[in-house]
Amino acid sequence: MKAMIVPVTAFSQNCTILWCEDTLDAAVVDPGGDLDEVVQAAERKGLKIVKILLTHGHVDHVAGTQALKDRLGVPVEGPNIEDQFLLEQLPETARGYGFPPAPTFTPDRWLNDGDTVSFGNVTMSVLHCPGHTPGHVVFFSDAERVAIVGDVLFQGSVGRTDFPRGNSKDLVNSIRTKLWPLGDDVVFIPGHGPLSSFGDERKTNPYVRDGQA
Repeated sequence: MKAMIVPVTAFSQNCTILWCEDTLDAAVVDPGGDLDEVVQAAERKGLKIVKILLTHGHVDHVAGTQALKDRLGVPVEGPNIEDQFLLEQLPETARGYGFPPAPTFTPDRWLNDGDTVSFGNVTMSVLHCPGHTPGHVVFFSDAERVAIVGDVLFQGSVGRTDFPRGNSKDLVNSIRTKLWPLGDDVVFIPGHGPLSSFGDERKTNPYVRDGQA
């Protein structure tokens, strides 16, 4: 599996294109906007986008989902159904943040803890990691030792929990009980900012480092 980040929207959200090296089938994770840039980035690599994956329902991660689905005719998988309320509010939220019109939509498949998603010959595990939003999910490739964590965890920080139905205790619990056990060597792609590893964050992240109360 290979990965490429395409920063999108005024929030510099890390829209990630994942692809199978054998088949060149690709999945777009969190198409928040700037869809021409996303599609052109895939085309330059000769990739065929076959699926859209969503980590959670915030506007900067999902606003372009329905337009990309209509454009490519591909299914949408994720997030967990607990984020349905965010997708239902999407038109109003998009207007409020100055995004282009973004219709509400229902994913073709809601995802639960323990599910898998696949594209080409790649299979990734799904971990339900509430806290930033109640329905947030993380995608993990054990073979590649890579996780796509959305807004759960960042280099030196964690996701905000002051949005509707955010919960700081749930967020810290998700990180420590779902992410850390995957291994210190796992590199993660966050929803914003640079990559890091779980091991580095366990040592240095002031919010969730080992020994932090």
